[in-house]
Amino acid sequence: MMITYEQAAVPVRSNFAESHQRFWDRLARPGTWWTSAERIAIAKEARNALQCALCATRKTALSPHAVVGEHDRVTELPELALEAIHSIMSYSSRLTRSWYESLLTRGLSDGQYVEIVGTVTALISIDRFCLGLGLPLHSLPVPGEGDPDRYRPSSAGADEAWVPLVPRENAGTPEEDLWPSGALGNIIRTMSLVPEEVRTLRDLLEVHYVPFEKVREPNAGTGALTRPQMELVAAKVSLMNDCFF
Repeated sequence: MMITYEQAAVPVRSNFAESHQRFWDRLARPGTWWTSAERIAIAKEARNALQCALCATRKTALSPHAVVGEHDRVTELPELALEAIHSIMSYSSRLTRSWYESLLTRGLSDGQYVEIVGTVTALISIDRFCLGLGLPLHSLPVPGEGDPDRYRPSSAGADEAWVPLVPRENAGTPEEDLWPSGALGNIIRTMSLVPEEVRTLRDLLEVHYVPFEKVREPNAGTGALTRPQMELVAAKVSLMNDCFF
């Protein structure tokens, strides 16, 4: 499908559709740890989690994982992937390192987990954009053929996050395009075990917010809003979403 926002009631810059199209095209290709069909299934389950009865109960429980049961599912993804997707979508601020490590103990790999996080994050950005414009969600693409490449950066290791990270100093590595060596916020770097997820996040960040290189510039902005106005909106939305960060 071709993504366009020409039908929106307000003018939308063309780079939004272009960036969103690039992510949709990625879904139609194999990822790093999941096939194209599995990545599209991750997107389907992320949307389905909003209507999941178990997620709704866990979201209001004193401790979400004290509530046992089965997630409402619409795909044949493995149970561990389903648990990760629904939990991230429904109560991400209440997830713990022990919950993450239990997924690994039971068989989900750290790379698979990071690719799930990246796919869900990108999908939410685009889906919420459509909802904000009063438009229907984009139809998911047809799965493409091929196997995941299972690429793992040789420099990735234990660091400040739950998952292995590429070091801040990345000059001269295959990951040097991800960020200027030595200069990076951890929100971006947490995806670096799966570099393609960083590249997608940066692409979306540039149109939804500001280019990464300008995040620390107080007057940097895009579109009609000034940077202070952008930060005011971002702070309010983060509060409404119970953003842990």
